[in-house]
Amino acid sequence: MKIDPAVVKIFAENVRAEIIQRPAGLNLDAAIVQKIAGRVKVFNGMTTDCLMSTLAMAEHQPHRAGDIVFNEGDIGSSFHILISGEVVVEKTKNGTVVTLAKLVAGECFGEMALVGGHLRSATVRALRDSVTMRFDRERVDAYPDSAHIIYRNIARVLSARLDVSSEMLADLVVRTGDTGHTPL
Repeated sequence: MKIDPAVVKIFAENVRAEIIQRPAGLNLDAAIVQKIAGRVKVFNGMTTDCLMSTLAMAEHQPHRAGDIVFNEGDIGSSFHILISGEVVVEKTKNGTVVTLAKLVAGECFGEMALVGGHLRSATVRALRDSVTMRFDRERVDAYPDSAHIIYRNIARVLSARLDVSSEMLADLVVRTGDTGHTPL
């Protein structure tokens, strides 16, 4: 008797969803959920019920001004959505700290570790008192109804960032006059 791999996968996802415990329920009113739905690109296309379930799997984390959310080189398996405050994304190159971005409420960070299982490629530090929602890979993957939407939207966010980086790289090449062929 052959076993359909799709059935095995669905069964495994259901078992995983039962094993992985969600954090204590969040008390989010409808207005806050709608604001999150409208501002957070990672949740684009989610129904209200799906979004509520997704938000319930998050861990709220407060960060004081100056606190490090995570360091470049840390092992990462989660991403964050900034709910309030402001953070800065920094990378160290040859001993110099370079600011890559300043992020405000509604933006996400750390998603490269979620999709690629990478070491953190940058340090994220709170500029002001901030609150993030932290989503662990195991919890996201345990809920396929929202996982496919999150991963698709993360791909869109990363693609947009790559477009901006490509433009910045092209501008830098033009400014420096180094138009030689450099392999990517």
